[in-house]
Amino acid sequence: MRMTPAEISALLDSEDYGDRLKALNAIRNLPLADAFELICKAIADSNPRVRYAAVSQLSNLGRHDRDQARTILLDRLENDSETDVQAAAADALGALRFTDVYPALEATYQQSSDWVLQFSIVATLGELGDRRAFDLLAAAIESPVELIRTAAVAALGELGDERAVPLLLPLVSDDDWQIRHRLAQALHRFTHPDAQAALAQLSQDKAAAVAAAARGDGLEA
Repeated sequence: MRMTPAEISALLDSEDYGDRLKALNAIRNLPLADAFELICKAIADSNPRVRYAAVSQLSNLGRHDRDQARTILLDRLENDSETDVQAAAADALGALRFTDVYPALEATYQQSSDWVLQFSIVATLGELGDRRAFDLLAAAIESPVELIRTAAVAALGELGDERAVPLLLPLVSDDDWQIRHRLAQALHRFTHPDAQAALAQLSQDKAAAVAAAARGDGLEA
């Protein structure tokens, strides 16, 4: 049986954070306006797990009131005490396509040493496609964290800035096949002759997934 907004709101006031998490699951069954109002309440919760779950839902519910969602997400990105919540806020900003938030994302990336948060920001920058992110992403492909490097390669491809080509080409021989796989996908975004030559080389890669990506198997015509 579905819970009413009033019942969910009461659960959100419970001292048991398990009840509050239950309320967040119930919010999914509400009309958008009601769900948005209650998710905003949950985002102020004292428990980081509750805040994380609420912020994650805002990536969808934020379309109800984009201005308020943007304000809330930037606040959580910049001020939350838990990096997982900050990372969820970065993800949601990307999902909602807030194309004007690059300065906040860049500042948070530079101030943080948490790889999960940095990974989320790099992935979001690719999704947003803001060319101001080029220098940050160029530095990120040198990260010692493989997941950040992989995300940076993908994001540079999504950016489509030709300056990325000479930065990406050395990765043709990277030891990590997942880096080479993401590289093959990214290089399809460029018309530069060197990018096309690298794709030809990757089409002969020893990893079948890399070779297939370089050939463009599965890409839309």
